[in-house]
Amino acid sequence: MSFWQHAQQDPGYLAVVDPSGVEYRSGELLARCNQLLHALQAAGLQRGDVIACVLPNGVAPLTVLLAAQQGGFYYVPINYRLAPPEIAYILNDSEATAIITHERFADVVAPAVAEAGASVKTRVAIGALDGFVNYDDFVADHPTTRPELLSTGLAMHYTSGTTGFPKGVKRSLPDADPDLAATLGAMFFGLFGIPEADDNVHLSTSPNYHTAVTLFAGNSIHAKHGIVYMDKWDPAEALRLIETYKCTHTHMVPTQFHRMLQLPETVKTQYDVSSMKWAIHAAAPCPIDVKRKMLDWWGPVIWEYYGATEGGGTTATPEDWLKYPGTVGSPWPISQVKVTDDDGVVCAAGEPGTVWMKMGSGDFEYKGDKSKTAKSHDAEGFFTVGDMGYLNEDGFLFLCDRKSDMIIAGGINIYPAEIEAAILEHPSVGDVAVFGIPDDDMGEQIKAIVEPVAGVAGDDALQASIMQHIQGRLAKFKWPRTLEFSDELPREPTGKLLKRKLRDPYWEGRDRAI
Repeated sequence: MSFWQHAQQDPGYLAVVDPSGVEYRSGELLARCNQLLHALQAAGLQRGDVIACVLPNGVAPLTVLLAAQQGGFYYVPINYRLAPPEIAYILNDSEATAIITHERFADVVAPAVAEAGASVKTRVAIGALDGFVNYDDFVADHPTTRPELLSTGLAMHYTSGTTGFPKGVKRSLPDADPDLAATLGAMFFGLFGIPEADDNVHLSTSPNYHTAVTLFAGNSIHAKHGIVYMDKWDPAEALRLIETYKCTHTHMVPTQFHRMLQLPETVKTQYDVSSMKWAIHAAAPCPIDVKRKMLDWWGPVIWEYYGATEGGGTTATPEDWLKYPGTVGSPWPISQVKVTDDDGVVCAAGEPGTVWMKMGSGDFEYKGDKSKTAKSHDAEGFFTVGDMGYLNEDGFLFLCDRKSDMIIAGGINIYPAEIEAAILEHPSVGDVAVFGIPDDDMGEQIKAIVEPVAGVAGDDALQASIMQHIQGRLAKFKWPRTLEFSDELPREPTGKLLKRKLRDPYWEGRDRAI
């Protein structure tokens, strides 16, 4: 059943724990999303219209998602760390007719909406924001019963825009009624063996504007799972929440694993995490050493998958990974995966190339960009996001790196992820970024920027120690030519490394081969 059906039958189970600690029962959440949908319909929104959101984690974005899913709208969550012109671009490109935000983001949202213009007709804010209707006032006069006019809506996420402007990944709205569509969506958890049950609790650790956060939280609520939200990532707080709310599953990225592992042993052993049954991770290749340490600590509950905003994908059970260390899994039952060379020829087992995927249903388009949509697909309907990898003889996928991050030095392809994983094994390394910079002789040379762990100085002694550490772990041609230190690397709250911010200044005025 869908959340709306679960909540009507059983209004008393715990649905959401807000970062503030406020708890919402299923009946309360149902009333909130119904009331918001009534208000949006009264404001004139119709099937296919777009609601943009710039909201902090918690019950608010989930309420908007649930309203959109049963109202036939597109839900577009926007990164609140973007600059006003970047937010305005997404508002215009998505053709948003409504925006719902929070007063804490007034400094970026107000100028963005002013730049976007009058097309954003419905403007709602939690708190006080000039030119916006207060959220409580917007919904106040509307009923909390489920509206009669229902239609299935979807999320439309914008890519991170590593090259050019971000694009909305748009799918056609289904003809199915919202309850059926939501029920089918919740079946996604079958890929990880997670049952529908109100004693399962999902820990949501990253900002709601990311695709995976929407997917896991949205499907959790429809699978009758409670959701515990974090406002920002803190490794010790994550452990506390797992113990307090007996969280059974979560979605993380390798950086979050690494930072939990760096906690003092006294902190790690302070909390009981035995309730955790499915710690699911994705977004970047996980260093083998990090994965092994998590398995040793939490037991065989670490699941991995590979996918993208555009679709997916593969899944690796803990048993799969232990059999094939480093794999991101085998294809989903509804997916196909292939690896090809630059000429489009399928690679032999073990031979790296471009990873392509094909979903059994739910194909997408990049909104307003037919050319980019076409370039991302091949003649057979497979799509790629530019990742490099290979399939082993048993059909398990291994990722090498993003093609755009690959370093070509003297004609040799070098994958930064492998070098980063080796450097991360050094006990004094908190974070690392490896990328290629111009080299007149070799084309590119390898550069590493390291963020030391707290309390460790980034000095010549540490540099020498790191270089000694990777000897014997990496072939000499993979050693960084230069290694520098940084107080903090530019990462999204989810852990995604914004490598272009480090690399691009070195390439200004020059062309990369990739």
